Formats: sequence, C-alpha cells, structure tokens
Amino acid sequence: MKAITLGGLLMAAALLAGCAPKAPKTIYYWGDYQQQLYSYYQKDSDPLKQIDALNLDVEKARAANQPVAPGLHAQLGLLYAKTGDTHKAFGQFATEKQLFPEAGPYMDFLMSNKQGVTR
Repeated sequence: MKAITLGGLLMAAALLAGCAPKAPKTIYYWGDYQQQLYSYYQKDSDPLKQIDALNLDVEKARAANQPVAPGLHAQLGLLYAKTGDTHKAFGQFATEKQLFPEAGPYMDFLMSNKQGVTR
C-alpha cells in the first residue's frame, strides 16, 4: 500500500512539474540594455563601455533571431553623440526610426539638436 501511495505521489509531482508555467518569451531581446540605461544616468558612467555592451546585445539579438528592445539604438546614438561620433549617432537614430516608426519625431529632434556637434 505504501508503494502505491509513494508511486502515486511521485507521478502526481511529475505531472504537476510538467504543467508548471514557463517564463514567457519576450518579443524583444533586452540583454543588458536596462542596466546600461541605468548606468547612463550615473555620474561615473563610461560611454565607451556602454557602447560595447549595447553593441554586444545587438549581436546577441541577431544570434537569437530576436529584435532588439525599443530604444536601444536611440541609446546607442546618444552614447555615440556623447563621444563625439555624430556619424555613428545619426546611423543609430536612423535605425531606431526605421525599426520603430513611432520614435521618428523624437529621433528627428535628436538629430536636429546634434547638427552642431563635430563629426
């Protein structure tokens, strides 16, 4: 009798474990983006390290065949602008605008404000 009860409990546990909800797959690849965004607003943030981390996230997203999170390319553009690389900044703003058309007016605003930055 004990063997049947123990076996029944093990079967029930296995069945319930198989029905446990799995973490939902997100639409976008977030990677380290949220942490880098937080770091951007810290006084001791290093834009070059953030650029490297976000570019790595872009590569990981491609490898996972997932789109990057909204705002990631805009953030990369801001970081490139901060380092004086306006050409790359504008490229990232254009990519953000292409991937997320609703961001178009803001990307246009950022590009108009960065016109005076040395390329």
